[in-house]
Amino acid sequence: MTQLTSSPPARSRSLLGLRGLRRFNEVSGYSVLMVLAALFMIPLYWMFSTAVKSPQQTFAIPPEWIPAPAQWSNFREVFQEVPFGRFYLNTLFLAGANIVGHLVSVTLVAYGFARLRFPGRNFLFLVMLSTLMIPYQVTLVPRFVMFAKLGMINSYWPLILPAFTGTPFLIFLVRQYMMSIPFDLDEAAYIDGATRFDVFWRIIIPLARPALMLVVVFTFIDVWNDFLQPLIYLNDPQMFTVSLGLSFFQGARETNWNLLMAGSVLAMIPPLILFFFAQKQLIGGISVEGLKG
Repeated sequence: MTQLTSSPPARSRSLLGLRGLRRFNEVSGYSVLMVLAALFMIPLYWMFSTAVKSPQQTFAIPPEWIPAPAQWSNFREVFQEVPFGRFYLNTLFLAGANIVGHLVSVTLVAYGFARLRFPGRNFLFLVMLSTLMIPYQVTLVPRFVMFAKLGMINSYWPLILPAFTGTPFLIFLVRQYMMSIPFDLDEAAYIDGATRFDVFWRIIIPLARPALMLVVVFTFIDVWNDFLQPLIYLNDPQMFTVSLGLSFFQGARETNWNLLMAGSVLAMIPPLILFFFAQKQLIGGISVEGLKG
C-alpha cells in the first residue's frame, strides 16, 4: 500500500506559484493605482501647462499639451498686474491668526469634553454637534449685521474672531483623540501633585500632537481657499486674500486664462509645502488610533 505524500519538488513548485500569484496581484494593483493617479493628475498638468502659455496658445486647436515656447514670464506678470505678494502676506497672516485661535479654543473645549466629568457634559456635547447641521448660509446675514454694528467691516476681525470661539468639527476630532489617551496618566499625575492645567499642558497636549497638527492643516487650507468671507467683509483691495486676488484676472467680458492659471499654481505652493512637512503627523491624526509606541 503506497502512501500519498507531496514530494519536496512539488511543495516548492506550489510555493513558487503562490509567490508568483501574490507578485502578480501586487503589480496589477499598483498598475491600476498608477493609471488612476495619472487620470487625476491631468487637470493639474493642464493648469500648469496653461500657466506657461501665451493667450494664442491657450485657445489653440488642437490643444497644445506641451507649449513651445513656454512663457515663464507669466509668473512674473502675475505680480506685475496685481499686488499678488501683498495678497500672499494677507492670507498668511489670516491663516496664522486662525490657527492660533483654533489651537487655543479647540484644545480647551475638547479637553473639557474628553477628560472632565461634570453634569450635562454629554448633553452639551450633543448640542455642540447639532450645530454642524446648521448651514453656513443661515448664520451669514446675522453675523454680518453683528460685525457691521460693531464697526468691524473692512477689517480682519470678522475673519479672525470666530476662530477663538471654536469649530464644532475640529472640537469633535480633538475630543475623540483625547478620549483615546489612557486616564491612568491623569491619575498618576494627580497623585504626584499635578494640577488640571499641568495635566492638560504637560501630558494631554504633547500626546495629542497628531490631532493638533490636523487642526493646523485643516484651518490653513480652509482659510487659504476661503473666498466668500473675505468677499463679504473686505472692501480695500490692499487687504484682499489670494482667492480674491485671483478674481482680478476674470473680467466681465474676458478672462486672462494664462495669468489666472499661473496665479493658481502659485496659490497651490503653501498648502503643498505644509502637507509635505506635516504628512506624518497628519496621517496619525486622521487615523485616531490612540497612543502609538
